[in-house]
Amino acid sequence: MIIQSAKFLISSPSVAKCPNSNVPEYAFIGRSNVGKSSLINCITGVKGLAMTSSKPGKTLLINYFNINDSWHLVDLPGYGFAMAGKKTRERLEEMIYGYVNHREQLTCLFVLIDCRHKAQKIDLEFINYLGENGIPFSLIFTKADKLSKSALKIQIENYKNTLLETWEELPPIFITSSETGKGKEEILTYIEGINEQIQCQREQ
Repeated sequence: MIIQSAKFLISSPSVAKCPNSNVPEYAFIGRSNVGKSSLINCITGVKGLAMTSSKPGKTLLINYFNINDSWHLVDLPGYGFAMAGKKTRERLEEMIYGYVNHREQLTCLFVLIDCRHKAQKIDLEFINYLGENGIPFSLIFTKADKLSKSALKIQIENYKNTLLETWEELPPIFITSSETGKGKEEILTYIEGINEQIQCQREQ
């Protein structure tokens, strides 16, 4: 897939105020400082499309981007919210779970994981929640350039083995680096394939 256009569309404070559209939505989520904004900019090829910050947790709304006038990329707030106050945490949790549970247009939720760290409880709990509730998702390991090839392979295998302790089948997995562009084409090809399937189903 070639990204010909990527434009900011709208920021929504809740799923009820998300755009009224019928195009597929691919949402990105992860813990703070996982490199979500950098990856979105890398995938779209538009520097500064999603705001990056040295201070984690700056995404506080559901941010929509119109891609090629054919699908929406959705930037969700991070989960965990360690630095946020109680009211902010509760509001963000309501926003996130409201979206993933009730947004009919959600086609795939990409859950971002920092490949440098072993499996974290908060990530595993969120992943298990998605599985238990039948929410379609894939895993994206970020910051692959920060590890050697051998160390990266070990980290990914360890993560897979942790998941297989409770999962019979693993979701699609992508390994990425916003610095080198690794994984970008694989993600776009995956999205393109799903979009083509959806189009075929609509034409039948």
